[in-house]
Amino acid sequence: MDHATTRVASWGLDDQVALVTGAGSGLGEATAHALAAAGARVIVTEQPHLLEKAETTARAVRDAYGVETVAVPLDVRLVSGDDPGSIPSCVEAAATAFDANGRIDILVNNAGLNIPQMAFDVTEEAWDRILDVNLKGLFFMAQAVGRRMRDQTPQGGCIVNVASQMGIVGYSRRAAYCSSKAGAVNLTRVLCFEWAEYGIRVNAVCPTFVETPLTQVTLNDPAIKADILRRIPLGRLATPAEIAAAVVYLASPAAAMVSGHALVVDGGWTAV
Repeated sequence: MDHATTRVASWGLDDQVALVTGAGSGLGEATAHALAAAGARVIVTEQPHLLEKAETTARAVRDAYGVETVAVPLDVRLVSGDDPGSIPSCVEAAATAFDANGRIDILVNNAGLNIPQMAFDVTEEAWDRILDVNLKGLFFMAQAVGRRMRDQTPQGGCIVNVASQMGIVGYSRRAAYCSSKAGAVNLTRVLCFEWAEYGIRVNAVCPTFVETPLTQVTLNDPAIKADILRRIPLGRLATPAEIAAAVVYLASPAAAMVSGHALVVDGGWTAV
């Protein structure tokens, strides 16, 4: 037996450059910490008016793990028409943050939002805001970083899209959100097929409810929180660190043969 082929692959990300969107708090913040703990150098992004949060995350990561970190402003929404907004400048700043050669090894597409509304009450403005960030912005961010991964030497990289269990199943007050996350899951499959020849792996993580600033309003309602917990066989919410661990796995050499996959981290919600 060739033991080299049976040896457990490493989860280490030593010296890789990882870009995490929406990392000023919540899942993005936890993911930045988890990637750094695995050895990656991390670019932390947040909307320009929230950049101070990204800078706080970057300092905490640097102090905790001794890796290089930097905060970069990013709004993934396209400003209008073909105007790419801040995506190109963010990708350029990220690629040259630690090395003039301009390499990005990992993209975690985490930026997202939700505006809970019953389907009869969804406005066009709310629909567009959610889809612009959760799907349109996610795609154009992946496209910009994917081009960098295609053209760098050596070629390749890993993209992890933070989708949701709501991209697999439906739930009340989330018509636009569920649509955007289902789009993110299927987009992940498309990019897997198209970009495999360039050595780019593309996967998605689909979390259940996690107690973060994004979910706080929902979870503050005792009836809604009770309903959510009833639907999770493990009987509890996920922690940001548990979702971040799934991201690190998909970004690591341990997942070298995993692409086009939607990894559901939901305590069993979608199994029943």
